[in-house]
Amino acid sequence: MRASSAALTPLAEALAILRSLAAPVAPRTVSLNDASGRIAATAVAVAAPVPPELIALRDGFAVESAAIGGASPYAPVMLPRAPVWVEAGVSLPAGADAVLPVEGLEGRSAVAEVGAGEGTRAAGEDFLPGDVLLAAGERILPRHLLALAAAGFREVAIRNTRIRLVATGASDADALSPTLVALVERAGGTAETIAVPDDPERIARAIAADGTDAILILGGSGFGRSDRSADALARAGRLLVHGLALRPGETAGIGETGGRPVLLMPGRPDAALAVFLALGRPLLAALTGGVEPAPCTGALRRKITSTVGLSEIVFVRQHGSELEPLGGAELPLRRLIEADGAVLVPPEREGYPAGSEVEVVPL
Repeated sequence: MRASSAALTPLAEALAILRSLAAPVAPRTVSLNDASGRIAATAVAVAAPVPPELIALRDGFAVESAAIGGASPYAPVMLPRAPVWVEAGVSLPAGADAVLPVEGLEGRSAVAEVGAGEGTRAAGEDFLPGDVLLAAGERILPRHLLALAAAGFREVAIRNTRIRLVATGASDADALSPTLVALVERAGGTAETIAVPDDPERIARAIAADGTDAILILGGSGFGRSDRSADALARAGRLLVHGLALRPGETAGIGETGGRPVLLMPGRPDAALAVFLALGRPLLAALTGGVEPAPCTGALRRKITSTVGLSEIVFVRQHGSELEPLGGAELPLRRLIEADGAVLVPPEREGYPAGSEVEVVPL
């Protein structure tokens, strides 16, 4: 039997319960090659200047710039000794402060001048001791890998959350699995998908199996005769919440098994994505210690209406600084796939008028 609207758990309360079940997973060290997209477990700071001393930025001859001032093809400057050839990236010898290009030397005569520091990089010019290259909880991007490698790091500590996605019998759940796996990975976790029929015993076994830090159950979350996921969660552990004051996503639930959080998600695409944005992404942030993506803002092209008492997810498409509301509950797929974010309307509001500046959670 479907829960009455009065029995629906407010989103803020459900989120607090879910976060109380989730502690950051233990960090592990991986090579930089395996770190992209993961969540940094600790801050990483530079210990020594980079580069450690004056280095060449190009191939050429290491020279003292003052000694060849004014040199040109018409006024060559004879050097007392042949200059040292240096390759890009190596330290300059003592007394040299610039790199003369190869065409700037004929025999032992400089036929071009260079300014002090030309063709070089000074000690600490890239990074100074104490510079933070990566913050704890930050998602590791390619630019971070460049900085870490340049500073001499070959490994980094991450928190990698392992998620099991239990896709129950409905075909919609199967269609959603690749999208949810991608969203989990974008949040810094890894996901495995297990497809099971709408059988409470089979679903319960998939939930209770070891080897993951949290479980997402996709589909079968409703109150109909063929919906078995809530029953299966109760068998595998504890069903703490079933029925949220969230639209779409009213049939979502929260529980735990063996100390691991479990999120019960509807099988309909709009509702599943709404529940992931409202609860799944914060759950992953709690498990990885990650910083949730900062919402951007935009002005609504059209008004958004909402029901007081319900938190509502409205999917939007961004057009520069403007937001086009696409809809929320029961949004057709042809419109849903246009969404690149969503607006969460709090339960105390009836919506937002056109032109309102609102926050957008990226999808």
